[in-house]
Amino acid sequence: MKTIKLRDAHNAFKKFLKDKKHSSSTIVAYGKDIEQLVFFLEELSKNHIHEVTKEDIEAFLAKMQKDGYTPKSISRKINSTRTFYRFLKVNEYVTDDPSLLIAHPKYQLAPPRILTPTEYRALRDAARNDPRMSAIIELLLQTGIRIGELANLRVPDVKKDSLHIAPYEKHEEREVPLNKRGQEALQKYMEVRPKTKDDHLFVTKSGRPFLVRNIRTSMERYFRLAEIKNAKVNDLRHTFVAHHLKQGASLILLSKILGHKRLSTTERYLDFVGERGKETTSLSDL
Repeated sequence: MKTIKLRDAHNAFKKFLKDKKHSSSTIVAYGKDIEQLVFFLEELSKNHIHEVTKEDIEAFLAKMQKDGYTPKSISRKINSTRTFYRFLKVNEYVTDDPSLLIAHPKYQLAPPRILTPTEYRALRDAARNDPRMSAIIELLLQTGIRIGELANLRVPDVKKDSLHIAPYEKHEEREVPLNKRGQEALQKYMEVRPKTKDDHLFVTKSGRPFLVRNIRTSMERYFRLAEIKNAKVNDLRHTFVAHHLKQGASLILLSKILGHKRLSTTERYLDFVGERGKETTSLSDL
């Protein structure tokens, strides 16, 4: 077994996540969770990772609970810690994994936020004078792609009746159908898109890529203007799934379009859509 200090182990873990090309959100989340753990352990006068016990980790989680963290957040911290320890074991920094002896707290997953037809029509109406945001809203609603995939789209990725989704943060490439409403929104945007050498589909007024954080901020603004409460960008993806399941769209087809690695990820939406229509392999407009 090799000896390593807590801070050094934390830094090595973050480098490992980057080298394995985990998503930026995963790297940030895991990094912060382990940083909290390391800080707590240092307060216990632990200097090296092999000195950490099951009781130390339990004490850390108890403090998180006392500080107001929800069972879901604590469960995530357990997952982060287990990933951290898998890294430590593979690199022979520890021989035992005390995190495996920790039980997850029980909690219920909140149902996905699904916009009603009235809500997404109001969202469209709020953005009707902004061709770029109108196109973004339509693509998210009509294709179900992730916000990161949307921000990563290039002009050549737009085909006549489909979008090419390039590999993105461990998600495989795929072709996604583009219906008439999506095509029309994109055409209007392309007519006013700033002239730039950058081939990102969505760009700023200065011709630079329209980043994920910019998209989130703009979407939050239009949710407010449309008076849609408690909604986030990813809820447009939830709405896409729910709408098409209710219309009877094939689970297998939807799973492929969404880029889900497991069919069960798509199936979980069935609990929230009510009665399904007759199964079909076609997709309708929202």
